Amino acid sequence: MRILLIGAGGVGNAIAKIAARRSFFESLVVSDYDLSRAEATVAWIRERHGENVARRFTATRIDASDPSSVAAVAREHRATHVMNAVEPSFVESIFAGALAAGADYLDMAMSLSHPHETDPYRLTGVKLGDAQFAENQRWEAAGRLALVGMGVEPGLSDVFARYAADELFSHIDELGTRDGANLVVRDDEGNEIFAPSFSIWTTIEECLNPPVIFEKRRPSEEGGGWFTTPPFSEPEVFDFPEGIGPVECVNVEHEEVLLMPRWLDAERVTFKYGLGAEFIGVLKTLHLLGLDSTAPLRVRSAAGPVEVAPRDVVAAALPDPATIGPRMTGKTCAGVWVTGTGKDGLPRSVYLYHVADNEWTMREYDSQCVVWQTALNPVIALELLANGTWTGAGVLGPEAFPARPFLELMERPEADGGYGQAWGLREP
Repeated sequence: MRILLIGAGGVGNAIAKIAARRSFFESLVVSDYDLSRAEATVAWIRERHGENVARRFTATRIDASDPSSVAAVAREHRATHVMNAVEPSFVESIFAGALAAGADYLDMAMSLSHPHETDPYRLTGVKLGDAQFAENQRWEAAGRLALVGMGVEPGLSDVFARYAADELFSHIDELGTRDGANLVVRDDEGNEIFAPSFSIWTTIEECLNPPVIFEKRRPSEEGGGWFTTPPFSEPEVFDFPEGIGPVECVNVEHEEVLLMPRWLDAERVTFKYGLGAEFIGVLKTLHLLGLDSTAPLRVRSAAGPVEVAPRDVVAAALPDPATIGPRMTGKTCAGVWVTGTGKDGLPRSVYLYHVADNEWTMREYDSQCVVWQTALNPVIALELLANGTWTGAGVLGPEAFPARPFLELMERPEADGGYGQAWGLREP
C-alpha cells in the first residue's frame, strides 16, 4: 500500500504520526498546499522515531482544489490510496483526482449539502455526500473503492452502529450519535478562552446548516425518510462516561444521518452535538453578522482592495486547532446511543463509545485529543484494507463493512499488533 495523505493540518498531522507506529504500508506521502507544514510532520516523525521509520515518509506540495494536481501527485508517487484530510470544500476535487489516478480513496467528511434557496429548512435532495454517491457506478466500473466518512464521527460512530445491528439488536428504534466533551482551553494567564478544538470552517458548516433527521416512517417529498429541522433544535442532556458528565446536546447536520440508513435498518437516525451555550451564541452571532458566509467580499487592505470570504477571516482570527493542545485539558467522547429490541427479544438501550484524553494524546503523539481521535480511525481502516480484511468497490460508508475486525484491531494491545484503544459499552 502506498498512501498519498492530502492535508498536514491537525488531523492530517495526527494521521501520519499514528501511521508511523504501523508497518502495513510501503510509503506515505504527506502533502499540503503549504509545503512547510508537510515537512514539519515528516521532521517530527524523524525526530521521534528515527530515520528507519521516517524513510517511508516524504513531503510534497499539492493543490487540493485542482483534480489534475491531485491526480498528478498520486501518479508521481504511485499512490494506491488517497487519504483526504482537508476541509470538506475540497472533497469533490480530491475525490475526482483519486479516481483519475486509479487510486482508492478515503475521507472523514463528505461532499457538502446545499440548503434550499428560498426555504432553508426544506430538504432539497442535495444532501451531504450526494455528489459522491452519484459517482458510485463510475467507481464500481473502475474497480476502485471510495470509503467515505471514515473519521470518528462519521466513521467510528458508524462502525459502532454496524456492530450494534449485527451483534446486539434484533430491531433498532434509533441510532443516535452523541458527541460531548469537558475540554477547556486557557491562555498564558490561565483564563478560559474561546478556541474551537476542530476546524471552525467545518464547525460553522455543520452547525448553521439545517440538521437532517431520518425517520423510516416519514418519507420526505424528495424521497427517503430524511427531513430537516432548525439548527440547535431538540436540546437534551446526555450523561457522558468517564468523568465527562452531563452535557446539553442539540441537533447538528452530520454525515451519520445520511450514511447509516443506506446500510442499516433503523426506525430513526439522529446526530446531536454537545456545543454549550457560549459556542451556540457565538455561532448565532457569526450568522447574524454574515461572517459565516463563504462568498468573497471586497475589502480594504494595506496592499489595496482584496476579495476574502468572511468565514476564512473568522478561521484566521481564531487559534489553529492543531496548536491548542498544550493549553487544553479534559476528554472528548464519541459514540452512538442505540435503542430497540435486543437479541433476547427484550427492550435494550446501549451507548457504545470511545473516549480520548488530551493529556495522553499530547504525551504520546503531540496531538490534541479531538484531532487525534478523528485521525485514529482512517489509519485502522487503511490497515484493514491493506491486509484484505475489508474489501469492496464503489462509494461505500463504514457501515458496509463488518465491524468486529475493526473493533478487535482497535482494542488489541500495541504489543500484540493492535492500537491499544479500549472502547466502551454502557447500559442503563
